[in-house]
Amino acid sequence: MGFKKNKKKISADNSRKLVTSFDTKSPISEQYRTIRTNIQYSSVDTELKAIMVTSSGPGEGKSTTIANLAVVFAQQGKKVLVVDADLRRPTVHYTFSRNNLHGFTTVLTKQTTLAKAVEETDEENLYILTSGPIPPNPAELLSSKSMEHFIEEAKNEFDLVLFDTPPLLAVADPQILANQCDASILVVFSGKTEIDLAKKSKELLENAQSKLLGVVLNHQEVAKDSYYYYYGSR
Repeated sequence: MGFKKNKKKISADNSRKLVTSFDTKSPISEQYRTIRTNIQYSSVDTELKAIMVTSSGPGEGKSTTIANLAVVFAQQGKKVLVVDADLRRPTVHYTFSRNNLHGFTTVLTKQTTLAKAVEETDEENLYILTSGPIPPNPAELLSSKSMEHFIEEAKNEFDLVLFDTPPLLAVADPQILANQCDASILVVFSGKTEIDLAKKSKELLENAQSKLLGVVLNHQEVAKDSYYYYYGSR
């Protein structure tokens, strides 16, 4: 399948979000690679091709996390697709400096095809599918037969499909998607995410029968004399 060759330079502001692409030797990039390794070891017996990344609430870093995870998997040679499944407050088009005229919603409603809507990025092997126009019925779209067909087609075309979703405690959308993906990852913000809310999010994923691979602790300060700082700064 051929995809749109629509590469645009990432803006300076967004380059800070994609640290794994612009500063590959940084301690943060090294920790994303560690997360990549942990994901791979968690699926020794079963291949995980569709993974949902979510958080308890807004502003906890899930979109930055998913973008950088996508980069490190692509750098390993995997063909990766990032899908903006946050059909209420999408951000992937901002991160990768694209427009959002077509995307996930136009594919689900059969106004366009996956091949036409997917876009290449500056990172080799990394592709994105922006959300497309915000629909009036996000939950219905995500629970439709069209969504089942979408996941099947995407998994056939890519080695890894990463879904960026709304916060778990805000709307039902992530629970619907969690049941359809092979696994999920929960992002929490150090010093900000309340423990009770994180536990509630874990319960919601379990109720959706999602395989929770683990929790990513975001925005944790790393001391300069720590192992990660030393290793990542060589």
